[in-house]
Amino acid sequence: MGEFFKAELKDRFLQYALERRDYFETQTLYDEFLRPNYNLRFVEKLIREIREYDPTLLDVMGGNGAEIFMLASTPKTHLFIEEGGFKDMHVREEEKWDVFFDQLSSNRKLSKNEKVLLKKNSSSHKKEKTLLVVLISAIAISFLYTLFGIIKGALLEPEYVPLDEFERKLEQVRLQHIQENERLAKELEKAQISIDSLLKEAQ
Repeated sequence: MGEFFKAELKDRFLQYALERRDYFETQTLYDEFLRPNYNLRFVEKLIREIREYDPTLLDVMGGNGAEIFMLASTPKTHLFIEEGGFKDMHVREEEKWDVFFDQLSSNRKLSKNEKVLLKKNSSSHKKEKTLLVVLISAIAISFLYTLFGIIKGALLEPEYVPLDEFERKLEQVRLQHIQENERLAKELEKAQISIDSLLKEAQ
C-alpha cells in the first residue's frame, strides 16, 4: 500500500467521524473501508498514526479490552480536513521532492565573474568540467532510478498484503531511502569540492 493511499484512508476516517454525531467503534471503519483485504489491526495502526501526528484530531476511548475502541470527531477535525488533510500534506511533500530532483538534474548557473574566468581558462579546464557534468548527471539518474524502483515495487504489490509483511517492506523502503540519501549527499559533497577546486585554480 502506497503512502498516498494511506493518507487518503486517514482523511476518509476523519471525514467519516465528522459525519457521525456520536461515538462509533473502530470495527465500523474496518467494515466501511477495508474489509476484506486488511484486518482490524491495520485500522488501529492508522488511527495511532493520526494521533501521533495530532492527538486532538480524534477523540479516542479504550474499552472491550482494546486501547482504541470508540472514536469521535473533535472541533479540530473539521478544520484539518478543510485545510487539505493528510492527502494535501503528502502532495506538498512530493512537490518538495520534485524540486529537489530538479536541483539535482539541472546544472548550477554560474555568475558573470565565474563565466569570465572559465572563458579565460576554458582550454585547460574543459576536460574537468565535462567530468563534473557527467558525475552530477549520473548521481541524479541513479537517485531517480532507485526512487522509481521503490515506487514501482510499492504500487505493483498484490492488493492483499499481511500487516507484518507490509510493515517489514515499509521499513526496508525507509532504510533504502536513508542509505540512498546518505550516498548521494557524499557524492554531491565530492562534486562540490571538485567545483570549488576548479574555481580556485581558475582564479
